Amino acid sequence: MDHSILLWSIFNVFIIAMLIIDLVVLHKEDEPVSIKEALYWTGVWIAMALIFGIGVYYYMGSQTALDYYTGYLIEKSLSVDNIFVFLLVFTYFKVPDEFQHKVLFWGIFGALVMRLIFIFTGVALIERFHWIIYVFGGFLVFTGIKLAMEKDKEVHPERNPILILVRRFFPTTKSYHGSKFFIRKMGRLIATPLFIVLVVIETTDLVFALDSIPAILAITRDEFIIYSSNAFAILGLRALYFAVSGIMRLFHYLHYGLSLILVFVGIKMLLSDLYHIPTPYALAFIAGSLALSIIASILNPKEEKPVNTENLPDE
Repeated sequence: MDHSILLWSIFNVFIIAMLIIDLVVLHKEDEPVSIKEALYWTGVWIAMALIFGIGVYYYMGSQTALDYYTGYLIEKSLSVDNIFVFLLVFTYFKVPDEFQHKVLFWGIFGALVMRLIFIFTGVALIERFHWIIYVFGGFLVFTGIKLAMEKDKEVHPERNPILILVRRFFPTTKSYHGSKFFIRKMGRLIATPLFIVLVVIETTDLVFALDSIPAILAITRDEFIIYSSNAFAILGLRALYFAVSGIMRLFHYLHYGLSLILVFVGIKMLLSDLYHIPTPYALAFIAGSLALSIIASILNPKEEKPVNTENLPDE
């Protein structure tokens, strides 16, 4: 569905303005983000996403608004999995609390650009090659089953091919230099460990995008609705991380709920030419899967295993 250039421009100007306010005004100094502040901004981003949905309802109709809210819930629920990985990455590299916000800010900025490319590519592929919808659907079912079989999440940055390539071209310092990604030493540009962390975060989100974009394509093919729901889910992720990263480990059954969601939307895509599952049913299933997995985690807690905190060896 085509929307005016003005609509896209206004929305992107709003997103960029919020990012600038966040980085330049609210977090001008490097300091840890308090839980109170994180909870406040989590509420602000959720409220803005809900209000935006009301605007979609008013200007584009009830079905489009329902598609937006369903897409937002899918993206928000799948982005929760990012929090586990962020936590492991920051622990692995021993990133000081006061520098984590800057890494997440630029990581999320890069994620928005990548998602925009993925969205237009995915929609264009489906419109030109309809059969690819079955490829997306099968991929989501496979990913959901694989996610359900995972016992413990681990990160292995040393196996990241992009990180290996970066370290080959940029020498890396042994210690952090404030919130700087690069420093100059004897005329040479040298990367700090913080830049290495940013590369890991960006490539990790690239992998997550391979799941989330096909998932929302099962709900709608409207590029603007897909992008706006993605944008609000991703922009609120940074605040959500600082608000709940300490308790996310308690929800050890959450990955089962996420796997159900992926399998469900995959099946929805595979059956799209035979039977259209109504969006309200999809929304109810997604919300129910999340709620049940969280309740099960609370009712049946398990002991936490120690996390590997050893840094990568510097080259």
